[in-house]
Amino acid sequence: MGRPRVGVSAFERIEAILSNPEIYELGELVPAQDPSAGGRRRTYPDFMLILYEALISVYGSARQVEAELAHPKVWSFIRTHVRKMHPRRRDLHLPREPMRRHHYIYGRNRYLADPELLEQFVDAHRQAAARTAREVGLLDPNGPGSFTRPHRSRLLYGDGKVVTPLFKAKPGETRVDTETGEVIPKRHEPDAGLHFEGTGETAWGTKFVLVAARGETEHSRVILDFESVPKPGAEATTALECIRRTTPLVPGATGVVYDTAFRGTHHQTLLRELGLLPINRVTAAKADANRPRRGEGRRVEKTVRIEDKTVTLPDGSKASITLYARGGGVGIGRLDDRGNMGFVELRRIRTQRARDQSGKYRWYNHYALPAEYGDTTITVRLHGTADDDQRGLNRPENVRPIPPTDPDFTELFRRRNDAESINRALDDTLYLRRAHSIGHHRQLVNVLGYALMVNSLTLHRHRHRHRGRPPDRLATAA
Repeated sequence: MGRPRVGVSAFERIEAILSNPEIYELGELVPAQDPSAGGRRRTYPDFMLILYEALISVYGSARQVEAELAHPKVWSFIRTHVRKMHPRRRDLHLPREPMRRHHYIYGRNRYLADPELLEQFVDAHRQAAARTAREVGLLDPNGPGSFTRPHRSRLLYGDGKVVTPLFKAKPGETRVDTETGEVIPKRHEPDAGLHFEGTGETAWGTKFVLVAARGETEHSRVILDFESVPKPGAEATTALECIRRTTPLVPGATGVVYDTAFRGTHHQTLLRELGLLPINRVTAAKADANRPRRGEGRRVEKTVRIEDKTVTLPDGSKASITLYARGGGVGIGRLDDRGNMGFVELRRIRTQRARDQSGKYRWYNHYALPAEYGDTTITVRLHGTADDDQRGLNRPENVRPIPPTDPDFTELFRRRNDAESINRALDDTLYLRRAHSIGHHRQLVNVLGYALMVNSLTLHRHRHRHRGRPPDRLATAA
C-alpha cells in the first residue's frame, strides 16, 4: 500500500520559510538604521519582519504568531536554523527573547507598508519567484510542449481575489454614542469597493490579482506576482500589467490561462506584444436564466464572420469559402435549404508564432478543410490588424488559438481550477476569513507573506525530493 496523504505541518512550513533565501534578500531591503539619528538599536535583524509576515499565513494571525514564537522549543529551533544557515553572519543571529507582535506592527507600518519600499519588495519577490520557478522546473524554455501543444508547466495563470474587510461597515455609516449622543463614524475599510465576480455576484472588499505557475506534483505552485486592483472593473488591466512585468523573467512561458475578464484588447496585447497564447473561453452571446449555471445548453455562443478565403483544390480549380468564428473555433458557414446558417468547425493542425521587424509577434493557426476540398489546409491569422479595425471586427475577442472544442483545451484550462485553489487557500490563512489589516498597502504586505509561504514550501519539497530526504522528518523533532 502507498503512504497515505497527510497535510503539511506548521513546523515544516516554518523550516521551509527559514530555508528560503528570499526572506533574507527581502530583509536587506529594509532601510538600515541611521546611527546619527539616535534612538534605540534594533533588537532583531531586519529579516525577522519578513519572517513574521510569512508566519501569519501559517498561524492565521499576528497574535497567534506571537504566542507560537513564545514557546521555547519553537524559538530555539528558529534561532538554531538561522545560525546554521548563516554561521558567519552574526548580524542575522537572533537574541534569546522571542520577537513580539508590537515589534512586527511597528516594522510593518514603518517600512513594509511604505508605498515606495513596498514596490521594491514586490519587485524583488517577483525576481526571486522566477528563480524558484526555474529551479523547480517550471517555465523552462527547453521544457516540454510547443505552441501547438502547450504543456501545463509552461503556462502562467491567474485570477482576482476579493478580501473581506475587517469591518462590516461601509464608508459614511455612523453610530450614536448611547452615553453622549454623539454621532460617530463607524470603523470601516477605506480602500474597499464593490467588485463584480464572474458569476455576476458582487463582493465588497479590497481586490488583488495573483499570477502563478505550477507543476504536476503536489505542492509545486509558485506565486510569481501580485498586485492590488486600484478600482472596481480594473482587474483585467491589473492582471495584464502583472503578466507584462513577469514575462521577461520567465522566457519559457508559452501561454496564459485566465477567465473571461480578459477581452479582445487584452488578448491582442498577449499575442502581439508579449508573444503568449491566451487560453480561455469566449463570452457567450446570451445565457438562459432558467437553466442552472453549470448546466448544458445555458450558453448561446456568438457567431461572427471572420473573412473570405480562396483555396486551390487538388484539381487546380479555385473555391471561395467564408470563415466564421463560433465560441472561439473557426469554421465554414453554410446555408441549408431553409436559409439557416450551419457551422462546420475546422480541425486545428498547427499554431505558429513569428516575429516581424517591429519586434511584435504574429500568430497563425493552420486548419484542415473538410474532405470535399481534398487534402487541403488553410491559414488563419489570430491577431488583429488595422484592416480588422476598419471592418469593425474584433478578431482576438472572437477567435481563440485553442478553442474549447479543441482536444487540448480541457487539460490546459484546468489551471483555472488551481487559480480558484489559490484564492481558497488565501482565505484559509485569514482569521475568520477577514483581512489581517486595514488599507490595501498593508494587505498587499499580507499577500506578500502568503506568497512567501507558498513558494517556500514548493522550494523546500522540491529540494528534499532531489536530496532523497523526507520533508516531514520534523514531525518527531518538535
